[in-house]
Amino acid sequence: MNTDSSSAHARALVLGGGGAAGNAWLIGVIAGLSDAGVEAADAELIVGTSAGATAAAQVTSAPIAELFDAVLQPVPQRQAPPRGSGGRPAAFNQSDHLERLRCIIASADSAADMRRKIGAAALEADAGADPSAAARWRATVAARLPRQEWPERSIRITAVDPVTGDGVVFDRNSGVELADAVAASTSNGFGLPPYRIGERRFIDGGYRRNENADLAAGFERVLVLSPLGGRTLHPLEWGMQLAAQVDELRAGGSRVETILPDAASLDAFGGNMMNLAARPAAARAGFEQGRSVAVRLTGFWS
Repeated sequence: MNTDSSSAHARALVLGGGGAAGNAWLIGVIAGLSDAGVEAADAELIVGTSAGATAAAQVTSAPIAELFDAVLQPVPQRQAPPRGSGGRPAAFNQSDHLERLRCIIASADSAADMRRKIGAAALEADAGADPSAAARWRATVAARLPRQEWPERSIRITAVDPVTGDGVVFDRNSGVELADAVAASTSNGFGLPPYRIGERRFIDGGYRRNENADLAAGFERVLVLSPLGGRTLHPLEWGMQLAAQVDELRAGGSRVETILPDAASLDAFGGNMMNLAARPAAARAGFEQGRSVAVRLTGFWS
C-alpha cells in the first residue's frame, strides 16, 4: 500500500473509464473544480483506468487549465484505418462491442471467469492482427501525454492480463514506461488488440473492475469521477459496480465522494462515448458540473 495513505490528510482521486468523451469530461470536471478552488489533481494518489488512465497521466504532467483549453479545440478529421490494420477498425461499432461483452458476461459464472473469457476472445481476435499495431497505438497514446516520464506523485494505472484474467497495476516502480502503461489500460481487446509489453499482453483495466476505486483503500478521503455514471453490465452480486466499491472503502474507514455525469454531461456525450467529435462539448459540460459541485467538496477535500 502506498505510504502516502499513512498521512492523516491523504487523498486519493479515482478516474474511471469512458472513452474519448469520458476522458474529455474528466478533464473538464477537474478544471471546473480547480476554477472553483478545489484542486482535485493535487491528490496524493491518482488511480486511472482506461480513459481515466490517460487523464491521470495528463493531469499529473501539465496544468489543468492548459489541458482544458486543449480539449476544447475542434478534433481534426482523420481517415479511419482500414480493417485489419491494427488501429481501431473502420467498422468498429460500440453497440456491437457492448453486445459481445453482454454475451460473454451472460456465459460467465464469476467476474474472474468473465475476465478469462474476454481475454481468450481478445487473444483469438489478435491472432491475425498487424504486428505493427502496438507501435502505432503507443505513438497515438504518447502524443496525448504532455510528458513521457512517470510523475513524482503516485499514480496507479490498471490493466488485465488476458491469459490469466488477473488484474495488473502499473506504477513508476513497475519497470514499464508511462505510455506503455496507458496504452495497455486503454486496449479493450476488440476495437484495439491486446497490447504487448515484453512477452506479456494486456487489455483494458476496466475489465478488472469498473472504476477500480478499491485501489484507493487506506486513504482517508477518496474522490471518484466516473464517466460511466457508476453503471455496470455485470450481475450485482459480482461487486463490480461503483456502489460496491464505495461501500468497501467506507467500511475500511475512508470518506468517499463521487461525481457522476449530470443530465447536461450525458447530453454532451451523445450516446457514443467513443465519439471524438463529442470531446469539446463533454469537456464544457464537465467544467460546468465541476464548478457546480465544488461547494459541497470544499470542506471534504481541503
